[in-house]
Amino acid sequence: MPCGGFAGFAARSRRTRIATTRTAYDPARFPARPRRIAPRRRRVGPFSGGRRPVKALLVDFAEGVRAFAPARFPYRRFALALLLGGLGGWLFLQARLPLPWMLGSMVICTAAALLRWPVAAPSVIRPPMTMVIGVMLGAGFKPDIVAQLPNWLPTIIGLMLFMIACAVACVGYFRKVAGFDPVTAFFAGMPGGLLEMVTLGEEKGGDARIIALIHSARILLVVMTLPFIVQWIGGVPIGGNRVSGPSVMDTPLLAELALLACGVAGIVLGHWLRLPAKYLLGPMLVSAVVHVFGLSDSVPPFEIVNAAQLILGITIGCRFVGTPPRSILRVLALSVGSTAILLSLTLLFAWLVAKVSVHGHVPLILAYSPGGLAEMSLIALALHTEVAFVAAHHIIRVFLVMISAGPLFGLIAGRRQAPKPGPGE
Repeated sequence: MPCGGFAGFAARSRRTRIATTRTAYDPARFPARPRRIAPRRRRVGPFSGGRRPVKALLVDFAEGVRAFAPARFPYRRFALALLLGGLGGWLFLQARLPLPWMLGSMVICTAAALLRWPVAAPSVIRPPMTMVIGVMLGAGFKPDIVAQLPNWLPTIIGLMLFMIACAVACVGYFRKVAGFDPVTAFFAGMPGGLLEMVTLGEEKGGDARIIALIHSARILLVVMTLPFIVQWIGGVPIGGNRVSGPSVMDTPLLAELALLACGVAGIVLGHWLRLPAKYLLGPMLVSAVVHVFGLSDSVPPFEIVNAAQLILGITIGCRFVGTPPRSILRVLALSVGSTAILLSLTLLFAWLVAKVSVHGHVPLILAYSPGGLAEMSLIALALHTEVAFVAAHHIIRVFLVMISAGPLFGLIAGRRQAPKPGPGE
């Protein structure tokens, strides 16, 4: 090849390609290849009849079973947490304090986490107990609830205004007082579910660890203080009350199997519909339908419910395991301020909405309180108040925050990043 032949060859090849692309298509020179048509993907959704959700559920179940293998599950640390939680529940029961098995286990496991004791509560133990609580909450839906739905309109409107006030106050508090960055402050201050806020916050660039600790501390402090506030304001004695229900020895086997079927069917339904908190909402929906239509009036035995409360309290307390005590104390100190703001707004809105609705202060306080759905509903059960009303409002709150937090943050962030017009524009 002559000198510069490679460069000349490259230039000629480039001119040939350009000329080829600019000329008309010649089927003789460039025969068309048969296009491979990809098979049409089958839609898989709640009403498509696909098998993928069921397959995914079976995969989750198999993974959950494997999580109990001795090499993966910390049996000794969980046994210590279970022992300490049982001791805390028994002490709270003897002191006739509200929800002893949940609050007692939660307090003592939080203290154990602060002291760096070898306790643990893996997340795999929570779904079965959450299923029990979901079935129990669904049993609180009675056939006459349909006639009460129109009375919920003023309280739902009040709930929306309450959520806006809580978000503005808490986001501002974490931004100005705590000094969090805008993303972390936004998702730590939104009154939504823990997992949803952590996931969205991490996607937007926030500190997932701080968001998780703030929401865990919020649930901890609200659950610890609200029963005493309700007892003081409403004059309702809830100390030492156990959740109503028959003993496991007095419950017919057929009724227990029916409740178990509600729980299993609810988990399948929740996975199929991709519900948030599927292990709680799915069983609750199925149990609610069964009880609203009068197909059953059975409720879970109180021994199983107490065990579910015990596990729930242990998992809440052990969320702080592995976090440095200084970080836990700082987060708890900051959460005291945010919890005071939230509870003050809860009492204010409950007092205002009670004037324009048929519901009293106590059900409204429990319905608006920014605690967890399961925890607040358990308090409602201990008070023998409107469980369906309380649970429905918490579901609406979590759902509205879940669908609006991401777009709302994007709107705010977009406005902040928009270029300001110059003086001549």
